[in-house]
Amino acid sequence: MTNTQDKKLWGGRFAEATDGLVERFNASVGFDQRLAEQDIRGSLAHVAMLGQVGILTAEEVAQITDGLNAVLADIRAGNFEWRLDREDVHMNVEAALRDRIGPVAGKLHTARSRNDQVAVDFRLFTKEAALDLADKTRALRAVMLAEAEKHLETEVILPGYTHLQVAQPILLSHWFMAYVAMLERDEGRFRDAAERMDESPLGSSALAGTPWPVDRHATASALGFARPTANSLDGVGSRDFALEFLSACAILSAHLSRLSEELILYSTFEFGFITLPDSHTTGSSIMPQKKNPDVSELARGKAGRVFGNLMGLLTVVKGTPLAYNKDLQEDKEGVFDSYDTLSIVLRLYAEMMPKTVWHADVTRAAAARGYSTATDVADFLARQGVPFREAHEVVGGLVGVASRSGRQLWDLTDGELRAAHPLLNAEVAQSLTVEESVRGRASFGGTAPHRVREAIERARARLNS
Repeated sequence: MTNTQDKKLWGGRFAEATDGLVERFNASVGFDQRLAEQDIRGSLAHVAMLGQVGILTAEEVAQITDGLNAVLADIRAGNFEWRLDREDVHMNVEAALRDRIGPVAGKLHTARSRNDQVAVDFRLFTKEAALDLADKTRALRAVMLAEAEKHLETEVILPGYTHLQVAQPILLSHWFMAYVAMLERDEGRFRDAAERMDESPLGSSALAGTPWPVDRHATASALGFARPTANSLDGVGSRDFALEFLSACAILSAHLSRLSEELILYSTFEFGFITLPDSHTTGSSIMPQKKNPDVSELARGKAGRVFGNLMGLLTVVKGTPLAYNKDLQEDKEGVFDSYDTLSIVLRLYAEMMPKTVWHADVTRAAAARGYSTATDVADFLARQGVPFREAHEVVGGLVGVASRSGRQLWDLTDGELRAAHPLLNAEVAQSLTVEESVRGRASFGGTAPHRVREAIERARARLNS
């Protein structure tokens, strides 16, 4: 391999060229070139500050600023050569600046280290990613809320499950509002994380600060941060902002995976609750009848990657002493991957959900099966003064009678019902329909239509605020 040691911006102390395999192992430019925009923004803020405090002359500031903008233009136009021997995005940009404007480029690094440089670049990216995912989560939340509003008009009924067994009937709108609530919390987590990471490490230098009279508040403001980090060791050595972002990503992924699982089940022939749109499903190469829920299956599967990204970074940082260590080069790829993954999953679901067709006759029939109104019979007895535990036992016995003969509770004879308890009869059993069951769940946050309507109105107000 050609000796490139004379081209290393840090090579003054070294007498031997870097081994080729070490160079490949050490380099991060293959992925951190994604931070080029943030890197140059950080450099522009830094050089402007150096001029403001009198460290650089106005002419030097102008030369470096013009050079950085020209490098940025090349990157945006796809005309930039990313070189492995220059290791990372920072050294590639600085070396390209030196090639363009000469030795004055070296003054850009005054009062700055790659340690605070990478920290500020990564914080900028992660903050922007958190706010973008918050916006995309909000967009899906709006879609789910609109679906809840739409299906409330006809009071579509869906079976509610526990242990994946039919439990009690609910409104389909109530089901949608459960995901609205989850997504609202998810959005809040991203916005909270963005607020906490809204600090600029620039000026922390390598780890101890700098003897130069820098203005960290000026660079923080120029980069859109609320304030500079309070401690230089923490500024360059901490990655909890990335961990918090990945944690929010993991929780959102878990919610989307649960949604995916339900849609996959509901779209099967056995359930038949929904028909997914052709635009968001695929076929089989051998079975012409197949319509596969690939979007939902991939969203469910990719949750594992997002979980892994969080665990990976937790493992990286748990044993690193203060301040910066090369281990922290491993902080970026998981953040990039989680951001990219969720960006597309959120967009796909926002497109797919309004095009999904719900079969109200099928869901209503399913909600009526499995003795879903058994609790309503027990509640009826309890309202007549029967202790609930006694009522529970009575109705459990009736369910046993009905299930052994393949009937529903409303199919039992008047005699069978009265034999179980004198307060029961066929008229009572037949009056406890799934519609009545849904209307009866009128506690705050329950599935009764007026309660769901209230929940939708509150959620709409929060969304519009």
